[in-house]
Amino acid sequence: MIPTNDTPWLYDGSYEGLLSCVFESFRLHVLPCLLEAGEPSQLSLTPPRVMLTDPHKAARVQTALRHKLGQAVTEFFQSCFLTCLEDKELYMLRFMHLAFHVGPSVLHFLSNETVATLWKSVRHLENEAHLLKGFLRFSDYPPYLIAVIHPKNFVLPLLTAHFCDRFPEENFLIYDETHGCGLLQQKGKIRILPIDSLALSLPSETEQKYRALWQTYYKTAAIQARYNPACRMSHMPKRYWKYMTELGAAALTRHESTAPESLPPAPPRQSPFPES
Repeated sequence: MIPTNDTPWLYDGSYEGLLSCVFESFRLHVLPCLLEAGEPSQLSLTPPRVMLTDPHKAARVQTALRHKLGQAVTEFFQSCFLTCLEDKELYMLRFMHLAFHVGPSVLHFLSNETVATLWKSVRHLENEAHLLKGFLRFSDYPPYLIAVIHPKNFVLPLLTAHFCDRFPEENFLIYDETHGCGLLQQKGKIRILPIDSLALSLPSETEQKYRALWQTYYKTAAIQARYNPACRMSHMPKRYWKYMTELGAAALTRHESTAPESLPPAPPRQSPFPES
């Protein structure tokens, strides 16, 4: 069992930074009592230890992940990083210690609390991305199509392939107001970039007409005798309604958002991470 010390760790919030923390955890053979991105969320009598991002250490961990644990574990670990799980970094550190102990079969250890909790968070991530593929709505702001979402998880990487394949010739922006980021496709180039705020002018007259047509169609196609609001909310959760055009949402009429603010040693042990 890996000992836990009383010193909280802070890192820069990046995936590479987390891999650097994994390296240090194995090197010191210890788990921190707390691992957070940026500033600590609670007062502590113990000064936090700032874990610097080291590309070389991160690369060694990534190499060991692929070569010793395989692609499935690597992709699972990367997906865990995108989730909204509270204290996910600590869970991921514990997972890595277990994974390098038991090997690729760690994904089947569903009776283990750490593995089960991470699987649940990844399923929540994938389910939210799946729902947004159907619930996301674009509006026309020439020369871009623009959509706003408010997800719990960081789903943009999971939406990239779907919307880029669906609109290969379009310039579009999907703005994630929760995480202050946007998925931008511009002239065939795709990137995810930070966006602190997004302010849009009133939609054009043509766009407003299309919205009105879509809302009229939605109401006309509805079968009043089969109206079941509880069933609708189970298939279309209410938190997605805010930006759904057919529900008459005022999305993208005037939107401004500000991104949240960022983000004793054990005896020496042989590192599981090879020199690159």
